[in-house]
Amino acid sequence: MDESNMTFKFILLGFTKDHQQKIFLFSFFLSCYILTLLGNLAMVLLIIMDDHLHKPMYFFIGQLAFLDTCYSSVISPEMLINFLNEDTSISFNGCAAQMYFFVALGTAESFLLAAMAYDRYVAICNPLCYIMIMCKSVCIWFVAGCYLGGFLHSGIYAICTFRLPFCDSIKVDHFFCDVPPLLKLSCADTSYIEILLFGFTGSVCMSCLIMIIVTYILIILTILRIRTTKMWTQTFCTCASHFAAVSIYFGTILIMYLKPKTKIDSHFDRVISVFYTVVIPLLNPLIYSIRNRDVKIAFRRVLGTT
Repeated sequence: MDESNMTFKFILLGFTKDHQQKIFLFSFFLSCYILTLLGNLAMVLLIIMDDHLHKPMYFFIGQLAFLDTCYSSVISPEMLINFLNEDTSISFNGCAAQMYFFVALGTAESFLLAAMAYDRYVAICNPLCYIMIMCKSVCIWFVAGCYLGGFLHSGIYAICTFRLPFCDSIKVDHFFCDVPPLLKLSCADTSYIEILLFGFTGSVCMSCLIMIIVTYILIILTILRIRTTKMWTQTFCTCASHFAAVSIYFGTILIMYLKPKTKIDSHFDRVISVFYTVVIPLLNPLIYSIRNRDVKIAFRRVLGTT
């Protein structure tokens, strides 16, 4: 790491310089962040408190809710503070830490969504052996592997990015420390790093996405063999929420990180970034609860209304 980089701070340009717009955006993002925390933490507590939800599927949903809480908390508090402060600087170490945990938790979520797809595949395509295959120890190892893979993958990003020398212009044209805007600030040639990171991002996203697609093809083939409408509907509903979460998450990630370099637009990047740093963590608990009968029943049971 270049020691000269340690002597300055990055300045996050954020969304706007207009005071009225800052107040509006602060109110909006604060509301989103509070709802994200309440929704995801409520999901985690509900799964812990209700014995009927102590199943592999809900164990993974609980882990996803915990990940979304941490993922959102890496970005939102700093962003909210910067709406109220004139000084929007962030230290070199703070920027490195924010980027590291952001990439690590985002990658872990990609792996977790793939693990959840495998869980649904076993439950639907091999139901008689489901409890034996997806036992507690296997689920824990899956989740541990997701976190380990995420933090190792993020380490590559952090080392490649923050070993670069940065120029006098330290204004990050973004609202948090993300890889693409940071690479723009380097005095060195970053083409090889961009290719390397493009390869790593593409391999992680595409391997997870391919695994999810293959499992869903097998699930669909199994569903088509189900003769009763009730069982078909029940099986479809258990997969619909996960498929919706996967589509939204991987769609935005692929648009953001795998778009051609000639299509770079800072405003567009910020809009897409808001979607996967703020909107998706907010939507996930809704996606997994609105159409999930077990979750709704467990919620009423915890509240003592059933």
